[in-house]
Amino acid sequence: MKIICKKSNLQEAVFISQKAITGKSSMPILNGLKITAVNNKLTLIGSDIDLSIETKIDSNVEEEGTVVIDARLFGEIIRKLPGEDVSISTVENNSLEILCQKSKFNLIHMNAEDFPEVPNINENMIFSMPQKILKNMIKSVIFATAQDETRPVLTGVLFEIKDKNLNLVALDGYRLALKSEYLNTNNTINAVIPGKTLNEVSKILEDNDKDVNITFTPNHILFNLVNTKIVSRLLEGEFIKYNSIIPEEFNTIVTAKKDELLDCIERASLMAKDSNTNLVKLDLEEGNMIITSNSQLGMVREELNIILQGDTLQIAFNSKYLIDVLKIMDEEEITLKFSSNVSPCIIKNKIKDNCTYLVLPVRLLNS
Repeated sequence: MKIICKKSNLQEAVFISQKAITGKSSMPILNGLKITAVNNKLTLIGSDIDLSIETKIDSNVEEEGTVVIDARLFGEIIRKLPGEDVSISTVENNSLEILCQKSKFNLIHMNAEDFPEVPNINENMIFSMPQKILKNMIKSVIFATAQDETRPVLTGVLFEIKDKNLNLVALDGYRLALKSEYLNTNNTINAVIPGKTLNEVSKILEDNDKDVNITFTPNHILFNLVNTKIVSRLLEGEFIKYNSIIPEEFNTIVTAKKDELLDCIERASLMAKDSNTNLVKLDLEEGNMIITSNSQLGMVREELNIILQGDTLQIAFNSKYLIDVLKIMDEEEITLKFSSNVSPCIIKNKIKDNCTYLVLPVRLLNS
């Protein structure tokens, strides 16, 4: 193999393809990037078997070939090279020579035949959507995926297409996040994508109106962004029927300014951090929400103007769960809906009905 390419393009390609590599594999080959030079294109693939990311850049290919190279070290070298044009070629003793201005590196490469094949997906394209919409949808739910593996299906996000709507749903047993967007497709899809995959997809998606093409198979999903393809296995198992756990009747409805509420809860949580539950208590009164938190170090009291419909209420929450939700909501005013002080709270935008967040309260001793 012998190629010449732009350092900036190569650095970006390494950055993208590396996202699939966990560094935790017992197989040394999975700590490597597979680099293939053919037809004036350089293809880089990173994989941990469950997730594979392939990206292509233009390159002057003088001699075709394929190698696997340690991803972390290769990425560091490319990032620190002094010039713009990089020359890479295989030399004797299973070595890869990297030249840039007066810098010269020789790296031992691995046998490309040992690298796992990326699943071959027949791209009878199912649907496409603007990258920035999918990026925003992922950001809106990903925080609510379960972090422990006791129920693996909850470490993923439900990807549900029905009635010309795409719904992304995540839940971890304490909270639920649902984001919906219109999608011009008649397909019906129900699949669970690993949270790790969507985390990396959201970092690669751009904040623009260019489309990402998405293809499903029974076991995999493919995100195609022209020069980059992301292939991930789907999680097995039945996702919780989320509609059945979202309450529909409420005795108390509060309208509040989102940023003011977030600021109050963040200040109250400074005192709550002393306890395991990050407990903050909300007193909902006519026109007022009083937010308090007590710990061994002291206490805090915040007061916020609200519009209250229905019954007054005392309820407590893990402040972290409320903060996570409020930070990613994008409307100025939101509504919080309550049935009782031991039932889930539902949080929605006041105007655009495209997201639903559910947070379980913490049961107070006097409840």
